[in-house]
Amino acid sequence: MYNQTHWLDKVVDPDTGEVIQQGTPQSAGNFNNMENGIQDGAIAEAQMMIYIKELEHRLDNEAAVEEHTVTLTNNQKYPFNNSKTTIDLTKVRTDKTYVVDVEITAHSGGEVGDIKITDKLLNGFKVEFDGSATSVTVTLRIKGGL
Repeated sequence: MYNQTHWLDKVVDPDTGEVIQQGTPQSAGNFNNMENGIQDGAIAEAQMMIYIKELEHRLDNEAAVEEHTVTLTNNQKYPFNNSKTTIDLTKVRTDKTYVVDVEITAHSGGEVGDIKITDKLLNGFKVEFDGSATSVTVTLRIKGGL
């Protein structure tokens, strides 16, 4: 933490030449204290700017939700299923850490089972269900990875 120097002017009586107030010495110690405080402030500002940029990037990633609604179809008898479908991402990701939230909005012809997200790439992934249904409509919300 910066230790502030309280600077005082040297005050001399103009008539007698007597020193009324001794001024703060202009010394290396006082000037170096000031230099260190300036440097500490510049470092703190740089660290804050890095934090702000990281926060902006994180908020941009969270705000950039891509949404797809797709109907998966299966024309095979359970336990077989051919519903696997490729989803192309509108925005290519920089890494595969993106998250896909799945909401089932409709289904018919049996049970949905589990929804599986597989084969994640920077530009897309595959989605399927493993139940006996003939049709499942899902809304996919893709977050992150930017």
